[in-house]
Amino acid sequence: MRGPGFTRNYALAWFDPAGNPWENRATPMTLSVAHAREDASPMRGLLPLWVGVGVYALFLLGGNRLLIDPDTMWQVTVGQWILDHRAVPETDVFSFTMRGQPWISTQWLAQVVFAKSYALFGWSGPVVVSAAAIAATFALFTKFLNRHLSESTTLVFFAAALVLTVGHLLARPHVLAMPVMVAWVCGLIAAADRRDAPSFWLLPLMVLWSNLHGGFVFGLVLIAPIALDAVVAAKANARRSLVLRWAAFGVAALIAACLNPYGWNALLAAQKILGLGGALPLIMEWRAADFSSVGPLEICLLLGMGLALWRGIRLPPLRIVLLLGLLHMALSQGRAGEMLALLAPLALAAPLAGQIGGNEVLHSRAAPPARGVLFAGLAVLVMAGTFAYASVHRFEPHPHSAPVAAVAELKKLNLERVFNDYDFGGYLIANGVAPFIDGRTELYGEKFFVDHNAASGLMEPENLFRLLEQYRIEATLMRTQSAATKLLDHIDGWQKVYADDIATIHVRKTGAVHTAEPAVEPKAK
Repeated sequence: MRGPGFTRNYALAWFDPAGNPWENRATPMTLSVAHAREDASPMRGLLPLWVGVGVYALFLLGGNRLLIDPDTMWQVTVGQWILDHRAVPETDVFSFTMRGQPWISTQWLAQVVFAKSYALFGWSGPVVVSAAAIAATFALFTKFLNRHLSESTTLVFFAAALVLTVGHLLARPHVLAMPVMVAWVCGLIAAADRRDAPSFWLLPLMVLWSNLHGGFVFGLVLIAPIALDAVVAAKANARRSLVLRWAAFGVAALIAACLNPYGWNALLAAQKILGLGGALPLIMEWRAADFSSVGPLEICLLLGMGLALWRGIRLPPLRIVLLLGLLHMALSQGRAGEMLALLAPLALAAPLAGQIGGNEVLHSRAAPPARGVLFAGLAVLVMAGTFAYASVHRFEPHPHSAPVAAVAELKKLNLERVFNDYDFGGYLIANGVAPFIDGRTELYGEKFFVDHNAASGLMEPENLFRLLEQYRIEATLMRTQSAATKLLDHIDGWQKVYADDIATIHVRKTGAVHTAEPAVEPKAK
């Protein structure tokens, strides 16, 4: 049965593995039947909206999880410093070990956003801002995939991306940059799929990205392989022009990336992080993938390989190169897993559509009144729900990285040179205490970070005593269960003055003695 106004157009087309029409070919590769319905229901094609709302609600309800990283605290403090001084930092002004040393913050705009939201709404501010950015990321991700793939296939990719990224979704600047990253790569990939060059309207995204997070350098790097993919797939007589247009876009993107307070130096800042060498494996998010136990990355890789073998999926050579590059990054650095999860599906969407079935509905470009009412109603509902939940729920950083009571006691001692646990550095900065070390690893450098790690973990006990003397340490603030804390309990010249389940304070005290000759029992006759 067909209702009034119902029309169906059947179009038979042959597609190559990249999802492009095969013209005048003798042997077809894949048969695609497109059912185009221009009068599709105005409520169709709303998957990105539902994904965005659902993700936002999920991360708002679990908001405290967004605050488990100690770096969030110093990010807010740096943002407040920028607002107070109306300038961006050029040197370190927070620690006592590196004070005055060159240091720039390529995340300054995100830090300002966090600081302003915190000043207005307390910890609810950074939580809401982060949850909104995460929701926007997955909504954009879903929207792009759903242009090529069916809703069920899109949801599979969405679920995999969420599982792979959830461990790194925190109230930190990279989260605010994630929707910009996805929008940027969507623009590049869409141009390559059309065998065209990107629009210069993408450039404001690069400007924004370069002020939000240092990861913008990766966005610049991606231009070359995606451009090469577009050029190779284009017709021979169009390649010269396409090379020139992509080259012009690349130069413009490089100029756009320098439109930040630090100019060219923002590009060079990434080198400091990549040059940390032996320090990177000691930081959880930079460690290589560990397959000693089954995890999300292994499951997704196995399922992906199984699907490729089962369906005989073929990809254009340069899309394979891009996929392998993202996979290599995810295997070598845990934090790169989000790039594999979010960017690889964007590059694979068009080639897969011609082989596993694409989206059969051509959504109307018009915005029916029903949709406008729906969007407005959801916006009101989401805002009302946010205010209601934030008013009854208290958001706060995880106590594991917030030694509240210990720092309150430490401040009473009026000491200036405190040797602290790495994870406590953010809380110390937020509370006006100059730390020995904090999460700005690129400031401290490889040797300093490795020495501190070896000292606090007693991998090299002499490092602990050397650092205590070299920096004239007056007190230590370490985790109660750390090896260094247990050792200081028995070292002359150091006195424990405070301890709880999270942190312990030792102060240098000349008369403190902990050793005693063991009692010798006389032999029984």
